[in-house]
Amino acid sequence: MEKFIIEGGHPLAGSVRPGGSKNEVLPVLAATLITDQTVTLDNVPRIEDVLIMLQIMERMGGRHAWLGPNTVEINNGGVANGEAPADLCRKLRASILLAGPLLARFGSTTLSPPGGDVIGRRRLDTHFGGFTALGATVEFDAMIRISSRGLTGADIFLDEPSVTGTENILMAAVLATGRSIIRNAACEPHVQGLCRMLVTLGAQITGIGTNTLTIEGVRDLQPGRHRISSDYLEIGSFIGLAAMTRSAITIEDVVPDDVRMIGHIFSRLGVEYRLADGNLHVPAEQELAIRNDFGNQIPKIDDGPWPAFPTDMMSIAITVATQSRGMVLFFEKMFDGRMFFTDSLVSMGARIILCDPHRVVVSGPAQLTGTTLSSPDVRAGMALVLAALAAKGKSTIYNVRHIDRGYERIEDKLRALGAKIERLPG
Repeated sequence: MEKFIIEGGHPLAGSVRPGGSKNEVLPVLAATLITDQTVTLDNVPRIEDVLIMLQIMERMGGRHAWLGPNTVEINNGGVANGEAPADLCRKLRASILLAGPLLARFGSTTLSPPGGDVIGRRRLDTHFGGFTALGATVEFDAMIRISSRGLTGADIFLDEPSVTGTENILMAAVLATGRSIIRNAACEPHVQGLCRMLVTLGAQITGIGTNTLTIEGVRDLQPGRHRISSDYLEIGSFIGLAAMTRSAITIEDVVPDDVRMIGHIFSRLGVEYRLADGNLHVPAEQELAIRNDFGNQIPKIDDGPWPAFPTDMMSIAITVATQSRGMVLFFEKMFDGRMFFTDSLVSMGARIILCDPHRVVVSGPAQLTGTTLSSPDVRAGMALVLAALAAKGKSTIYNVRHIDRGYERIEDKLRALGAKIERLPG
């Protein structure tokens, strides 16, 4: 176990480049199992979840080689069947994404139920319903067993726009016989990235970026190369960092369409920025003030499927709100455990009422004071880092492996901006 020691209250300055998207790279890595050809991926973040996914494929018989700091070449020609190592799958929530590729390539797969963050129940019914519609049989006891005598294209309406459900069904459908249509599909930037990667390898997918995907099945996929997009959630984290520490920070390699809703929500908390030529600049010394709804009503910020505000940004937005003048209600609709991290903010001096597992009221600004904390999950862990950097005094954050699962070399990036942060053995 390792920990961060952070001395807060120091202004930051400079430029920072976000890593590749965690939520894109994991399904893209899984998708390389569909083919026995070589796939090269650029802008791959070297985070814990990526390394575990590569370990899983290596244990199954795949090979990979790092060609540079963030470029990896993968060949899964040596993978002989759809049996995935249970011990590694239990460490990784994204291991469920192996189901679609292995089903497509081998006609069957056996997986352990996935591990990952404990932020609430994450149902798998959407995945299984899609596989069944394509002609597979699903059994779920201590293990997940999926098999088919050949997948056939189908018109599938998802009962919810599940991101991983959409990705899994999409990957299964690319080699299915005939046409598949996925309606009420998720269309987040990382889903679009997976679609573009598959098209690069020869898949036939239309409707990318919409909630209706049409897939014409092909016989096989070809070698190819794909660049992982910058992580818009990391970009949002750095916007929040600049606002909370009242610092001037420029964030590089930003896709404007990926941050429109994030920018809209931050503007309701009083955060402004400028975006030009792929760079996003947050000016220093912003006086944050929550913008009330019409009629001077207390505003409500909630999350939802794309293009709504992403659930993974809720922890960051709540933390920023502790430094904004006014009152705001946050409504987390998607997970029933994400809000519990606010106890840590309260211990630092934040004024937050936890109404129930889905709603909190934040009243700001509040002077935060350094204390001892523990990271409960990837996004809440990063939110606590932001709080510690804005707080008066020193903070110790334990369990930073959760942060490492989503943010590559985060302490190095923060130190380059002038942050007082060091990693020490726990």
